[in-house]
Amino acid sequence: MKQYLVVSMLLCALGAVAGAAVFASRSPGARDIHPVWTEAKWPFPIDQWGTGRAFHCRADDCGVEVDLYLRAKIGFCNCTTGVSDDAELERVSDVELLGAKFSAAGAGRAIAVAKMKGRSRPYDVADRGVDSTLAIAFNDRCDVIVATAVVPSGPAAKIEPAVLAFLNSGTVVRWAERTLGL
Repeated sequence: MKQYLVVSMLLCALGAVAGAAVFASRSPGARDIHPVWTEAKWPFPIDQWGTGRAFHCRADDCGVEVDLYLRAKIGFCNCTTGVSDDAELERVSDVELLGAKFSAAGAGRAIAVAKMKGRSRPYDVADRGVDSTLAIAFNDRCDVIVATAVVPSGPAAKIEPAVLAFLNSGTVVRWAERTLGL
């Protein structure tokens, strides 16, 4: 009987320690992120691609402030390979809207939005901070949708999952299908 009591007490103590470790591993103020995207006015001058759509996610909802800019570029993508490498992503992206001086902060990676494939890559934009921008492009044949996510502080790559989830939402997918004629 004493043996069962000792084993039970040890298991309870182990459970308490494990629970405390899980609780302590959460940083102060840490919480689940539930992005809420609000449409905003397109802030850039009109160019050969026209205006696009702009969205904002508050720090309370996304963990950091995020501005997301989307637009279609009809007939501008490599029809054979699509946005399959970093060179094509940089060619079609809208990072230059933020400033003429920018550089890749790391290698890009393959992404998917609905049935379309593309790439995502972090960028440093002069006067905006290190890793402040995330360029994303995905295509259907020769047509491409470009997305540019900007955070005022910290690396934009950390918000990539929230941005990709929004790009895969009905709001964006329906707009992309209408815009691209899918």
